[in-house]
Amino acid sequence: ASIVDDAYPCDTIGRLRDELETNIVNIAPDAVIVAKDAERLDNTSCIIMPGVDNQTQLIAYDVDGICVSAGSACSSGKVTIPHVLTAMGYNKTLSSCAIRVSLGASTSEDDIEAFTSSFKRLYDRTRT
Repeated sequence: ASIVDDAYPCDTIGRLRDELETNIVNIAPDAVIVAKDAERLDNTSCIIMPGVDNQTQLIAYDVDGICVSAGSACSSGKVTIPHVLTAMGYNKTLSSCAIRVSLGASTSEDDIEAFTSSFKRLYDRTRT
């Protein structure tokens, strides 16, 4: 049995991820999309919102009904600065502002819009 869902190809998830990242950079030019120009998974985005720690972001997204993570998938349940980010050269201050957004087969344009809207509200609130 194939683990690939032919009805929902990876390029669709990759397109949605790219749309999400483009939206974020348009809202927040100071945002960092980690490894944006590297070959990476289509379904995952690591976003740094400078000046807003990831725990504050988790709460804000949770209030809006959006699930994101503050760590890598392999560190589920741990509240620490992602070691991968420090290994990539990001300092502790920026690393502590990183969240991981994962997309899946059920992710829709509406989900991307909901995340974008939530991100914008939080970003605007922290910049005024």
